Amino acid sequence: MVEWNHIEEIAQVLDGHATGRDSYVDASWRRCVELYGMDPTRNEPAHIVTDSEFRTHREQAEWMIGAARSSLQSLFRQVAGQNYVLLLTDAKGVCVDFFGDELFVDDLRGAGLYLGSNWSEDLAGTCGVGACIVTGEPVTVHQDDHFGNAHTGLSCTSAPIYDSLGQLAAILDISLLRSPTPKSSQNLAMSLVTAAARRVEMANLMAASRREWVLRFSSSPEFLDVDPEAAVSLDGSGRVIGATRAATRMLSRGKSLIGERIDGLLGLSVDDLPDLMRDRPTEERVVALEDGGAVFGHAIAPQAPRRTQATQSATTVSSRSGVLATLAGGDPTLVRLLAQAERLAQTQVPLMICGESGSGKTKLARAIHMASRRGGFLALDCAGTRPGDLREALAEKSGQGTLLLRRVEDLPAETARVLAGLLDAYPDMRPISTTCHAPSDLMSHENMPSALYFRLSGSVLELPPLRERQDLGWLIERMLRRRCGGEMRLTPSARTELMARDWPGNLRELGNVLDVACALAETMVIDLPDLPAAPRAGAEKLDLESVLDACNWNMARAARRLGVNRSTVLRRIRKEGLRAPD
Repeated sequence: MVEWNHIEEIAQVLDGHATGRDSYVDASWRRCVELYGMDPTRNEPAHIVTDSEFRTHREQAEWMIGAARSSLQSLFRQVAGQNYVLLLTDAKGVCVDFFGDELFVDDLRGAGLYLGSNWSEDLAGTCGVGACIVTGEPVTVHQDDHFGNAHTGLSCTSAPIYDSLGQLAAILDISLLRSPTPKSSQNLAMSLVTAAARRVEMANLMAASRREWVLRFSSSPEFLDVDPEAAVSLDGSGRVIGATRAATRMLSRGKSLIGERIDGLLGLSVDDLPDLMRDRPTEERVVALEDGGAVFGHAIAPQAPRRTQATQSATTVSSRSGVLATLAGGDPTLVRLLAQAERLAQTQVPLMICGESGSGKTKLARAIHMASRRGGFLALDCAGTRPGDLREALAEKSGQGTLLLRRVEDLPAETARVLAGLLDAYPDMRPISTTCHAPSDLMSHENMPSALYFRLSGSVLELPPLRERQDLGWLIERMLRRRCGGEMRLTPSARTELMARDWPGNLRELGNVLDVACALAETMVIDLPDLPAAPRAGAEKLDLESVLDACNWNMARAARRLGVNRSTVLRRIRKEGLRAPD
């Protein structure tokens, strides 16, 4: 049953109204609609990966599962009898370890609280694991904080686990099928899960640092030797080669510690470490902090043979995380592009995104904006934008934010000249432009002054067309699930047909094809007859007025028949001076 109050509240968030919920919930709801194209009225089931996919995720996470197992067992004993379930997911949101009451295992499986479930935000909507992956911080997503109607009964509290190099490695989640209504009822769960995540990070660092000095910290001498708060590992010269997340926050306010000298962070050198070993009373092992404060320290000397290559590589295992990670499967070109985008997102560098119509340029731009965590997002369609419109829009959104210029090749010449001046006037507004032209063609475009081109193209990201993507099968399944509620599947022949098409309309065309197939299929299986015919070669050259007449001047239908997007049809109508019949 659809909860319409919940739907209306999501609509309020999309309109920019505050709901009183945690900010990360509101932000996640916006991503679910604007970036992932989700529909909160759909009662979509949990997504469970295939057996082969699960084996791959599990094998890659073995080192982390081993480091976390003891802490998970201890945590589960603490909450025994309270109907909690514990999930350990990898950095992509797939559950690789699980602790739950066997009496409720069927209910837990049905809710997706079990091995192999994928709780990444782009599949599950707003949820504890997904929000934790995106924010990198502990979160509680309680009952109707969830975006999807199928999950509004759950309460999920999640904490991130970072590897010793500061990369997100896993998520630890503690969930309830049913819980008291107040969100504050999960405060204890938050305390327990964050403490457990801290202990997992500590165990991982200790296991990977047997050959190095380790310096552990605590604000209280009583817990220093048994449950320290933070730790770093050091090479022979006293440089940090590993750190827990708490140590990074304690010693450098969140900036990476890797490569920093310990004597630049604390009031001691590597030669002072023996004085902090366990043979001295904890009260005497005081370490001065750079800000004038002090903590208690416990130094552990190198004690085991040098780590094997396998162990060393385990500490460097990390996956791209956050909103950008949801835009590709295993396509090497796109994975490299998204890795570049993720690094560039945190900078002020102007970006230009090139690619064919429908290849996902606007979606990538929005994802980069979300990853940057900048302020407002202002999107302008360049075709027909007048100088006054541009001045008014920038004046209204003058704070630090992102300016998206869609189809920058359509920018009128006068507006292009004004834009150059406005970018100087509002230096905190970062431009991201999209274009269907190749960069070399855009440089010689009649309305694009060369100075403005170089002002907008600090870095150029070229999206591959759909026909060249090696993750097409992954994308088809993902879009099919999003459009058809996760219940429908393709026959092998239908899947083969889709994989063989040229896709001149790219993602838009694929989405339209799947929409039609879902509507025409008489069962939960989509077969060849349910697929609309592929557009004929040379469709762009078809007589536009004839196509429009055949489609009763329905723009969306004409665009599908031509294999282009609706804005292309509108531009051709204006260019050719066509008018709809009375």
